[in-house]
Amino acid sequence: MTDFSCVITAGGENGGGEGPDALRASVASVLGQSLRGSEAVVVLAARADAPTRTAARALADSSPDRVRLIHPDPAARTTGALRNAGLDAATGRYVLVLTPGERLHRHACRNLWQAGERSRADLVAGRWSRTTEEGGKEQEPPWQGELYARSRTVTRFSDAPQLVVRDALVTGFCLRREAARRHGLRYEEDLAHGEILFGPLAAAAVGRITLVRRLIVTGRAVPDRARDLAALVEAHRRVAATLDAHGLPELREERERAFVRDHLVPLARSFPRLPAARRTRAAATAARVLTAPVPHELPPLERVAATLLARGDAEGVLTAAYALSRPATVCAPVTPVTAGEGGRVEWDEHCPVDVTELGHQYRQFGGARLMNRLTRCTAEEGRLLLEGRLVLPPHLAPDAPFTATLEFRARGGARAVVFPVDDVRHDGNGVTWGARADVSRLLRPLGVRDTAWDARLIVEAGGVRSVSDLFGPQDLVEGAVRFAARPRLGQLAGDTWEPYITLKDHLALRLTARRRPARTTRRLVRYATHFRPARKAKLLARALRKRLDRYRSRGFKATTYNTWLIRLPVRRGSVVFESHMGRCYGDSPRALHEEIRRQGLKLRATWSYDTSPAGFPDDARLVRRWSWRYLWALARAEFWVDNQGFPQHLRKPARTTYLQTWHGSAYKRMGFDETRVRLQNAPQRERLQQAVHRFDHFLVRSEHDVATLARAYRLPEDRLLRTGYPRNDALIAERTRTETEGRLPRPPLAEALGIDDHKKVVLYAPTFRGGPAAGGKQARRRLLLDVREFAERFGDTYTLLVRAHYLEAARLPLCPPGTVIDVSRHHDVSELLALADVLVTDYSSIMFDFALLDRPVLLYAPDLDTYAAERGSYFDLREKAPGPVTATQEELFGQLAELKKSDIRHASHRAAFAAEFGAYDRGDAARQVVAAVFSRQGASRTTDHHDRGAGR
Repeated sequence: MTDFSCVITAGGENGGGEGPDALRASVASVLGQSLRGSEAVVVLAARADAPTRTAARALADSSPDRVRLIHPDPAARTTGALRNAGLDAATGRYVLVLTPGERLHRHACRNLWQAGERSRADLVAGRWSRTTEEGGKEQEPPWQGELYARSRTVTRFSDAPQLVVRDALVTGFCLRREAARRHGLRYEEDLAHGEILFGPLAAAAVGRITLVRRLIVTGRAVPDRARDLAALVEAHRRVAATLDAHGLPELREERERAFVRDHLVPLARSFPRLPAARRTRAAATAARVLTAPVPHELPPLERVAATLLARGDAEGVLTAAYALSRPATVCAPVTPVTAGEGGRVEWDEHCPVDVTELGHQYRQFGGARLMNRLTRCTAEEGRLLLEGRLVLPPHLAPDAPFTATLEFRARGGARAVVFPVDDVRHDGNGVTWGARADVSRLLRPLGVRDTAWDARLIVEAGGVRSVSDLFGPQDLVEGAVRFAARPRLGQLAGDTWEPYITLKDHLALRLTARRRPARTTRRLVRYATHFRPARKAKLLARALRKRLDRYRSRGFKATTYNTWLIRLPVRRGSVVFESHMGRCYGDSPRALHEEIRRQGLKLRATWSYDTSPAGFPDDARLVRRWSWRYLWALARAEFWVDNQGFPQHLRKPARTTYLQTWHGSAYKRMGFDETRVRLQNAPQRERLQQAVHRFDHFLVRSEHDVATLARAYRLPEDRLLRTGYPRNDALIAERTRTETEGRLPRPPLAEALGIDDHKKVVLYAPTFRGGPAAGGKQARRRLLLDVREFAERFGDTYTLLVRAHYLEAARLPLCPPGTVIDVSRHHDVSELLALADVLVTDYSSIMFDFALLDRPVLLYAPDLDTYAAERGSYFDLREKAPGPVTATQEELFGQLAELKKSDIRHASHRAAFAAEFGAYDRGDAARQVVAAVFSRQGASRTTDHHDRGAGR
């Protein structure tokens, strides 16, 4: 008896289009296993074609001790019957079934065998990947990350519900052979895709199940859902019946939603790539087999796609496919259900699915992306004839006549050619248009690097323009539609224009070579750019670019700075300011810069910016972070001022004074108190210590900062300045003004944001919850607060300002105008705090600053216990909070609905909070810091201005 029997079928009736190459790949993966006691059991159907039979015999002959060829009963024709024959012929302690083309990871059998022997489980499952439809790359289903987050053993399959909610057990698992026979586990022989049912049946029958984090199988093919939809639906129904039989209706409901997302939505997405006849057949099949109601818990566009499939509406599914790939595009005439600006809307009158949360009812003509469906593309009298229809819901249509132009724009360039659109007709829900473009005469490309031109329709009404691409399915453009081309470089560069549909389903023109002179020229050009000397020249150019990139890299710049630039003499009176790593002009560095300017000190100010200099001061020199001018400024500066930390790899010149203003008091553990830092290796911790040792002055606003931040960063007492934060001077002044003059008039920022005076302002500012995205870009994260529900419940009385952390970007849905405003890019958060009537946050240090205004603070912390346990905290937030701590959104909204009562109850807590954590914030921090750090005997009282410039 072997350790592992791997059953591989070949030639089944419903086994798909596997061939001899797929069979060889699967068998080779079995023979390449590090567990030598594994065999391949090849079950060959009587109807298998000659190449497959020949390949199977050759594999068995080449490795007779590890490859067994099984010839089942000729009546066994289906894949299920062949797999059952393989299970009967298996002799291994464990048995695993592979579809031809699927490949085992080198250590798959060893990992499964070890996990089974250690846990004594009857079923052991691991991860698998499939070949994507685009590009043939391997990709794991996204839901596997949660299912296999850790290796574990469960005693019931319901303890790992994703095993049966998703099609997790279609491959990548093994069964103890004795358990399979004891429970009588068999594949349904009349069911195509029987693996979908077999896995859940096995999981429900056996006892212990072990999940391993290892990758087991690669190369699984994506099912042809348009062809096999009926079989997929039948397999799903039988799995759902199994869940009902085990008394698990909740898992059945979850599986219904998962089936829509895993099969129906991908089928809808594939419609633009299918021929019209296949689209029609697939829609008809869907109408016949999809009898269950579409789950309501799905996102609106997925619900629309599934509903239209169930109705058999092929054209509607095609529209939904475009909307799925472009959710911000208006693809249907959104029919209102309830009256009013904030009323609910449905997809259209034929598909009454609520799509209110898409926010299309709030969009305006000119600002909305509209779907422009191309209905005809053909040749007529030597011209390109295009006809289409632009979706235009009635609420978007302006009260003005429509004009339109057709534009072809060179891809990746600025050249564009415009053609008139003579036929423009507006009806109730759209604009129908038609154009005849003489592309042969008017479209004159150079012929090099401008061989692809994208088409766009520009519709104008009342001085407002709407630009849209021309959407069409892949089979819309016939291959015979061609036009003569006249490149500026002559006919040798290309001679024919061919319309085609891009991979993004948009119409474009490409310059091709159809005649012999142009084809010959292109072959010569290809040869000249691909033969050996040309390849060597390309490699040389690539190496040169790589060397130049190295000279522009941060590592090279840091080495140059630390070796040479740091030796430059310090320029007296020069100051480099930086706020939040150059992402904004704000915080305490801004307050100090303005105080220096107000006092007229002769200091040369340089500000660093990360991506754009917009919003930074005109009277300061601007340099881009990590540019050579930035490094030069740092090397020669007499003062460094920032609130986060200049790059750790850069040493501070000996005669430079580094003022670290910091960016907030600490609730969560920081510095060397963090678990993450304690787990780092010695060089990483030493690098952090060296970076902190650059600080000459460190601002604190209370003894809490001394006991937490100063200790966590190991700062000596003589480097601490007990002045408070300069950024909070504005808050102290705002509180004084409010107490003497009242809340109105509001700060000028309210008018700039378009906030009505009768509405109160709620600022939602959550804390940082993860690292920045790749490439230094801001990570886009979903907010814990449902801002759309906030707008529905409180939009009449409150305006919600959303301020994401500066290392993150918020994903905000469209809401009624004036209810939700994204202020994440506003430079100075102090201006937002002064404007806000209420603060909603979780663990952000912004609560320490806002408490100085003596205004209500609501803490929305649904994961407080988990966050405190994982990140660590310096105090019990529930005990010292300046306002109510809510764990659910309903609790938060309840507190907001009774804000006056909540404010009265927590007024004393808020006062104590401000007194403890802001003891040194007295409104004169900027003046104190300037006097302690920058003012020198004999300093001139004239301001030195510099030209505004951007660093390279």
